[in-house]
Amino acid sequence: MLLGYEDDTDLARIRVIASDMDRTLLADDKSMPEGMPERVRALDAAGVTFVAASGRPLYTLRGMFEGLHDRMGFVSDNGAAVVCRGEMVYKSLIDPATVDELLGFTLERGLGIPTVCGLDACYIRTCDQGLDGFFRTFYRDIVYLDSLEGLCARGVEVNKYTVYLPAENAVEVCAAEYEPAFGKRLSVTCGGPEWVDVMNYGVDKGAGLARLCEHLGVSPADVAAFGDTDNDAQMLELAGHGYLMANAEARMEPHARFRAPSNNDRGVAVVADRILAARLAAQA
Repeated sequence: MLLGYEDDTDLARIRVIASDMDRTLLADDKSMPEGMPERVRALDAAGVTFVAASGRPLYTLRGMFEGLHDRMGFVSDNGAAVVCRGEMVYKSLIDPATVDELLGFTLERGLGIPTVCGLDACYIRTCDQGLDGFFRTFYRDIVYLDSLEGLCARGVEVNKYTVYLPAENAVEVCAAEYEPAFGKRLSVTCGGPEWVDVMNYGVDKGAGLARLCEHLGVSPADVAAFGDTDNDAQMLELAGHGYLMANAEARMEPHARFRAPSNNDRGVAVVADRILAARLAAQA
């Protein structure tokens, strides 16, 4: 059984706070906690680096934290791109032939709507442009093309392949189709009930966060991480202070130590403020 967030009292040592976005930092209406920019700056001043760790692409995350890039970190695309205070720490690009193989697998079997995630934009078929309003919630920059084959040959740096499942059956489809087909040579996970994400083998939020911690010279024991679903599992396990959101499914409980209030109750902000208070008290 998970401990309550108030049971975590060793907070003054924490130097990194890593948070998933959807259903974790963001409420169901996609809004951030009030005063988040001020909170990020205050944490930074107290020696704590806030990290947005998400399946969302880097350019989208940067847009969500405008003006804060030099004070925080990003573990984007489920760890396929890692940036700290404006410096690219790591990126992992998928082989061109593998990208085309994944596209063929999805389209030939009718297993969702493919979106090819590049470092500069997301590439989506023109025939799926009717979902533009939905996609732009997650992909700030979108390029629509009649065909997605051969993107890498056109100079696109692809670091994540994502499939949208409108029926919100990603967990089932991932387990039945994508994991058996690609799980032994690629990193396959779910970014929520409607997303299947595929990255290079060994790429996940936990590995990305570990790279960022190494860059900062911070032990994972001094990290607080927040998440709610499958693509957060390795990150929650890595962190010395792993918090599962109250709105997460019970199957995620083995990956964390503590329970945070729900995303709609602004659980990340609640715990982050406790960490900030503990840091300031220790420094007084």
